Amino acid sequence: MTATAETTAGSRGSQPPVPDGAVTVTVKIRRFNPEVDDEPRWDSFDIPALPSDRVLNLLHHIKWYVDGTLTFRRSCAHGICGSDAMRINGVNRLACKVLLKDLLLKDKQTTITIEPIKGLPVNKDLLVDMEPFFEAFRAVKPYLVTYGNEPTRERIQSVADRERFDDTTKCILCACCTTSCPVYWTEGSYFGPAAIVNAHRFIFDSRDEGAEERLDILNDVDGVWRCRTTFNCTDACPRGIQVTKAIQEVKRALLFKRV
Repeated sequence: MTATAETTAGSRGSQPPVPDGAVTVTVKIRRFNPEVDDEPRWDSFDIPALPSDRVLNLLHHIKWYVDGTLTFRRSCAHGICGSDAMRINGVNRLACKVLLKDLLLKDKQTTITIEPIKGLPVNKDLLVDMEPFFEAFRAVKPYLVTYGNEPTRERIQSVADRERFDDTTKCILCACCTTSCPVYWTEGSYFGPAAIVNAHRFIFDSRDEGAEERLDILNDVDGVWRCRTTFNCTDACPRGIQVTKAIQEVKRALLFKRV
């Protein structure tokens, strides 16, 4: 189905004025409503947009002015919460961080394809069930583990010790890395890159005393050894985390017990 930017029965308001400098782009969205659809389908929308707009702006336009039934997840819209992860032109990205100017084609109308991230159950349209992802995240004990009496002062850490795991503190749990992993697509029981990244963050924290427990968890058949080092996860991370490197460091910790 192709819809132009005109008010429909599912819309929430009249059309805003088209800004100067706007171009028309075709937004092709993979849709699925479990209440009425047996299989996913593709809907297309011709939307006026500025080159400076983000893909999230296009989705807002469709939701607010063309088809109010479109379903997707988003919150902060500034690349911090990680809630609007989706496949944009076949690549996992945050819709709020992808600018239209980086997708525009020269001398012909641009088509942007948007799909839900892979490997997780689709609830509706671009909205996926994140529970399997967070179940794996919780399983690696992503919190500080200590034993004995609580200290009477803060736990001091050197700058060098802090830098050891600085990269993996940047994770925002968007699932872009995990759902870009071919192993995760085919082996749903695999912990996935994001869970391993968050385990890494505490395994190499000098204040933590639970590294052995986490390594035992990740030494399982569904743990780090499932990784095939395709670098999809690193390429997909919107925060620039060296995900593959972190996974390899966890593997080395298991092999040599350097924790």
